[in-house]
Amino acid sequence: MTLVELLVAMTVMAFVAVLGWRGLDSITRARISLNEELAQTRGLQLAFAQLQTDCMNVVHPAEIDGRQPLDIDQTRITLVRRTQPEAQPGALQLVTYRLRDGALTREESPPTRDLVRLNQYQQLAQSSASSGLRLQSGVHSMQSRVWADDGRGWRGMGSVDSSMPTSRAALMNPQAGTTSTQIVWTGLEVALRLPGRGASLTKIFMLGAV
Repeated sequence: MTLVELLVAMTVMAFVAVLGWRGLDSITRARISLNEELAQTRGLQLAFAQLQTDCMNVVHPAEIDGRQPLDIDQTRITLVRRTQPEAQPGALQLVTYRLRDGALTREESPPTRDLVRLNQYQQLAQSSASSGLRLQSGVHSMQSRVWADDGRGWRGMGSVDSSMPTSRAALMNPQAGTTSTQIVWTGLEVALRLPGRGASLTKIFMLGAV
């Protein structure tokens, strides 16, 4: 074998080695990306499963003196749900989902049967700086809409007249002796936008037992 033949063989082997390394590098990068996407999907599934459980146990406004059990904005979902502590009577609990610094968290208040204390928990939830339990990181934005059986479809919390009559909202006012009407939310839509995805991940939840 001459020196030229040896150099040609080494060049071919080097070229094959570079192609093999590039292929292995592509496989490794794809595996890392896939693992990250699977971790995001698993985290969202757990977060949506917890939110679905909370939404199924949302109370009716009549149980909290006609106040709305749900409050939403661009970074927060607050709801009042029923809870059954072990070996204790049923109680009410305030649950808050909050998006802060790209992290979706969940906070819950101690169970209570006192509406005054529940109102205090609601006021604290609007200004609370606690971090809560982290459910998902890397969330760019959160959008929420509500549904009521009034024929107006999905809307933001502040885009409806709460005095508009609905099919499920007749509440009796014993002092005035007249019937008042109030919007009763029956559905919640939550859309989370994650990095690297062209569209938001959207899920719809029924509010209360159906």
